[in-house]
Amino acid sequence: MRPPVPDRQLLHTRQVHYQGYERPDGLFDLEATLLDTKPFDIELEGEGPLAADQPLHGMRLRVSIDMQFIVHELEVAMDHAPHGECQAAREPMRRMIGCSMRKGWRLAIEERLGKVQGCAHLRELLMNMGTVAIQSLSLRIKQVNADDSRPPMPLGGCLAWDPTGPMVARIHPRFHVRLDKG
Repeated sequence: MRPPVPDRQLLHTRQVHYQGYERPDGLFDLEATLLDTKPFDIELEGEGPLAADQPLHGMRLRVSIDMQFIVHELEVAMDHAPHGECQAAREPMRRMIGCSMRKGWRLAIEERLGKVQGCAHLRELLMNMGTVAIQSLSLRIKQVNADDSRPPMPLGGCLAWDPTGPMVARIHPRFHVRLDKG
């Protein structure tokens, strides 16, 4: 990447952090935090002033899933939100309980929480939870599927995991798909 243009002015900082934990009861907790700040004082429309570096958004999310990626529990904290009405978006998040983080996760989020049904920032955190789930559970799933009978989860999900590509041929030849050139 080239160096940035000199003398830029910082306008906004968003910090997003995800972590995955294994629980002793067999479930897995996926946690996300989102923090938005501005480096200068602003006026929140209809609310009043917000001092520089004070949180505009400060949200936390915990989703508990099982080995099949089914959501069992979901908790939301909105420690900082620009409007009092934002807090009402916490309860609809429970609509995701029972959903699978596998195929159809993003569609389920949009159907249950899209537009005015929920909070755009919490939806954004949820969207990436599927990837966090895969990264968090990948070693456990590999242990369960030690006989190598099932295709690896990321197969077909990105360029590196293309079933016709060289990495799959090298690492998982059983699942490699040869393309006839002729």
